[in-house]
Amino acid sequence: MNTTVLLIGRILLGLMFIPAGFAKLTGAAGFAGFLGSLGFPAPLAVAYLVGLFELLAGLFIVVGFQTRITAYALAAFCIATAFIGHLNEVSALLKNFALAGGFLYLAQFGAFSPSIDKRSNLDNY
Repeated sequence: MNTTVLLIGRILLGLMFIPAGFAKLTGAAGFAGFLGSLGFPAPLAVAYLVGLFELLAGLFIVVGFQTRITAYALAAFCIATAFIGHLNEVSALLKNFALAGGFLYLAQFGAFSPSIDKRSNLDNY
């Protein structure tokens, strides 16, 4: 098994959430406006929570820390955001479904090496 390819795949999956989370944290007011238009209560607080989740989850995936749990959380997040924010955008909807599929694979098979999970024996598979 080529762990270099698995590492690249893991990095590519996680990498898109790091700048997205950072952008939501630094532009929380704009994202909160979008969330408010969807009817979310306390949209500014939700904007910060989503931004923090995306940033940390992306970092966790890239470095391979708590990979399985994080991958399940991101798969659920991608499906939820597909239905909440992308129902009228077919390409974004399908992108979220595809990302969820990638995260489900990652959740099933783990981070492999190199990762914090493997180095710390957090992933016994």
